[in-house]
Amino acid sequence: MFSLNERVAIVTGGSRGIGRACAETLATLGATVVLTYVRGEAAALETVKAIEERGGRARAMKADVAVSAEMDAVVDATVKEFGRLDVLVANAGIAVDGLLLRLKDEDIDNLVATNLRGTIASARAAVKPMMKARYGRIVFLSSVVGEMGNVGQTAYAATKAGVIGAAKSIAREYASRNVTVNVVAPGFIDTDMTSHMTEAMKTQLLSGIPLGRTGQSAEIASAVAFLASSEASYVTGQVLRVNGGLYM
Repeated sequence: MFSLNERVAIVTGGSRGIGRACAETLATLGATVVLTYVRGEAAALETVKAIEERGGRARAMKADVAVSAEMDAVVDATVKEFGRLDVLVANAGIAVDGLLLRLKDEDIDNLVATNLRGTIASARAAVKPMMKARYGRIVFLSSVVGEMGNVGQTAYAATKAGVIGAAKSIAREYASRNVTVNVVAPGFIDTDMTSHMTEAMKTQLLSGIPLGRTGQSAEIASAVAFLASSEASYVTGQVLRVNGGLYM
């Protein structure tokens, strides 16, 4: 497995689901992890405790990625406490579903603010210390629907497609500083975001997945860990699809 010893990582939205799995996996590989949360303080502290009980180092910081100044503050605090920032996993995101004719402007604005603007702002904050160190690994979390689309997810899919375009552009901008920028695009994963689905919906969904099952958060975290490692030093501007074959 890859080593992240002496690396420092920030995982946005790291209190639950895929974010928590990423935080725990990076810590297991040796990284010091700062995870952000908005409302789930108890869950964030639980994640920190789980990491520390396994001998890792972690901190939880409250920050809304939709507010640029808050992410700037997280990066500044991380560098001040730990002396560096090597990895950013921009995972924080929200989902608001609805057919186009029922989609409200407020829903669109909230999705763009968190999923797209928040991801870009997180990268903007993180890339500053990475440039100075001439080393960095930035990993964005997108979604299979950002590439293939999905009924009832017009705005959500648009933000996740935007994340891919942003990653490719940032990758070109900072490659000369040895900062790589890549995307992990999960398929349908067993998280809080998919727990509301009915059995009929799940059955229909599984029929379109060649591997015949939904994914696990740990499987996404493993892909993130690879892109965050030195072994991925020649990988940048890429989309790593972890979707069971749903979209190829």
